[in-house]
Amino acid sequence: MEKSMAINLLLFLCLISSFFLCNGVVIVPRSAAAAHRTVLEQRGGGPYETRYFTQTLDHFNYKPDGYMQFRQKYLVNDSFWEGRGSPIFVYAGSEASIEFIADNAGFVFDVAPSFKALLLFIEHRYYGESLPFGDVGNSSTLGYLSTAQALADYAALITDLKKNLSSEHSPVVAFGGSYGGMLAAWFRLKYPHVVIGSVASSAPILQFDDLVSPYTFIDIVTNDFKSESESCFKTIKNSWKEMDDALRQPGGPQKLGKAFKLCPGAKPKYVPSWISRAFIYGAMTDYPTASDFLTPLPAFPVKQSCTEMILIVRGSRNESMFPAESYDYQKQLAYCKEAYKISPRLHWITTEFGGHHIKRVLKRFGSNIIFFNGLRDPWSGGGVLKSINPSLIAIVAPQGAHHVDLRFATEQDPVWLQNVRRKEIQIISKWLKQYYEDSRI
Repeated sequence: MEKSMAINLLLFLCLISSFFLCNGVVIVPRSAAAAHRTVLEQRGGGPYETRYFTQTLDHFNYKPDGYMQFRQKYLVNDSFWEGRGSPIFVYAGSEASIEFIADNAGFVFDVAPSFKALLLFIEHRYYGESLPFGDVGNSSTLGYLSTAQALADYAALITDLKKNLSSEHSPVVAFGGSYGGMLAAWFRLKYPHVVIGSVASSAPILQFDDLVSPYTFIDIVTNDFKSESESCFKTIKNSWKEMDDALRQPGGPQKLGKAFKLCPGAKPKYVPSWISRAFIYGAMTDYPTASDFLTPLPAFPVKQSCTEMILIVRGSRNESMFPAESYDYQKQLAYCKEAYKISPRLHWITTEFGGHHIKRVLKRFGSNIIFFNGLRDPWSGGGVLKSINPSLIAIVAPQGAHHVDLRFATEQDPVWLQNVRRKEIQIISKWLKQYYEDSRI
């Protein structure tokens, strides 16, 4: 048993040789973002200027505390902008600091010169420095953390910025990936007078209760690994028991910690969950070129997941490479009540933004959204994989990973990825051309 465990642990280490485990965060050596910053500076283009906007805490009621304000951080790059009337490309911040988001949003930096666009990156409330109450918050303040409030933040900031620039007629195109992609899509649907179109990359807007199976996410992760190596798949599947057995043996936790080179103070009992997280991230970020995306992010940030973003992802079948686990919403509910003293609203997102019968519903009124999904990305199971009408366009890449289309272009990019970006550019160009033609009427 000891020899078998050692062999399997060595295979594990080979599989995740680029990862280190520290305090529950999967850390990958970083270099790409810094390199791209240098390229931008050599072009004379940035990367960006940091600014702050005085934002309203509550956009939807008239109670006195709703008029409270906080500083919302945003980044601007106007190196290529031609001024009044020229396009504004807005990147929707999500569950990270806005600098981290911008450093991994290379596509908009790459295309800004040809579109002569101003780049605007808006930090999501309750993340980075945009903290209404100076910290994460508690049960009495988390009520202001919602997608509706975040979208209203974006609308208010964009409208104010355009006035300050004396460029009220500049067309705005929104971009976002993952949760940010969901926001970009919903932004176009809720605020069509603010944004003329959106690129929603790897946006799982259907990853909610009654819309997708809770086992789809892990199924895709499993298939990613199984398609590369049946032996690898079997090794991973069999090793969970090996690790559990090791944790129960005298001296086993110490051996496990040493095998995985844990940082000082890290607890070996968490190794299985950290390893599963590493494999999930590996599937999400199965990019064709080197990447440093997701490195400082914890898995499934609870501040979304304990209010309304109840993404259905935690089920694992017997055939999965992970230990079998039935999806149980009650576990998440119990955690949220204990940690934050709040109960999630399971069905609110689909009530607020829709999702059921999406093709029939959006076919008649939705327009100008690109839904990109890479089928190697586990979030693609909750994405829009078929075009809904001529301007609600699904672009699907069988080899694609998590919003790979929005990353910086490199000389090593495969032809299929170049073609995806080329198609997105053509569609955005069409939106802008139509906007300027309509503006002359």
